[in-house]
Amino acid sequence: MTLAVLNIDWQTLADATALGAIYALMAVGIGLVFGVLRLVNFAYGQLVMAGAFALALASQWGWPVWAGIVLCFASVLTLSLLMDRLVFRPLRGHSPAVMLVATFAVAFLLQSVALLWFGPLGKIATSLAYLNRPVTVSGVDIRKITIVAVVVAAGCLVALSVLLERTTIGLHMRASSLDFQTARLLGVRANRVIGMAVLLSGALAAVVAVMLTVQTPLVTPDFALRDTIIVLAGVVLGGMNRPIPATLGGFAIGFGTGLLGGSLPTNQSQYIPSFVFGAVILVLLVRPGGLFTRGRAVERV
Repeated sequence: MTLAVLNIDWQTLADATALGAIYALMAVGIGLVFGVLRLVNFAYGQLVMAGAFALALASQWGWPVWAGIVLCFASVLTLSLLMDRLVFRPLRGHSPAVMLVATFAVAFLLQSVALLWFGPLGKIATSLAYLNRPVTVSGVDIRKITIVAVVVAAGCLVALSVLLERTTIGLHMRASSLDFQTARLLGVRANRVIGMAVLLSGALAAVVAVMLTVQTPLVTPDFALRDTIIVLAGVVLGGMNRPIPATLGGFAIGFGTGLLGGSLPTNQSQYIPSFVFGAVILVLLVRPGGLFTRGRAVERV
């Protein structure tokens, strides 16, 4: 069955939904750190890259799938904590511009380290390749990773929502995202809140690394770099100051990118970023505060 007007089949819709779900998770991870630290972490893609390389190495060493996933999470969470302790915490009192430049430096440092260790050709992760095989749902062949991505994304977002709404640390994180200085005056422990935000962001990066590695088994030093740039645009598109708008923005830009990638001919795929970022500019001209936020106020960073 085909949507004739748009020349989009159900396979394309399913793949676009899976990409939207993955980008939504990336958007939440980026939005959590921004909400607490008011920091746009451009090194987020390198956390995903580190997790992907961990999966590739585990596959190369012949480790079972579960061991590779554990190594992926351990690598990403360790890097997240080191990034916070060695870079973000010492610079916390400086201007946002200084911290922004620091994230650029960390991103290119990690990319250079990966280039030196693994070379420009990278590694191949094959342990999760079976998730790319299709299953038939209502007569439509859908890749297993599509179903897994949607289910995992929904589960992570529900768990995160419960954490933010029903726990003390979640209340502190939400208070900090609204007004960090006032929250500290009211007794919120800054290091605890920031550490939890960094850990949650790292855990989401590890989940994204697993799912992106299934879709793109070849892991190179620039792995997830393009995806991070697109997701950052999606976070701005949705609204950076709240988790739900940021999530919706990430999903929207991921779904749109997947839709264009599946419907355009192969020789025109290089135009996809132009279409996506052009649409982002048009939306922000009308809604500078974000597509999924109320009002037009924008916080300058």
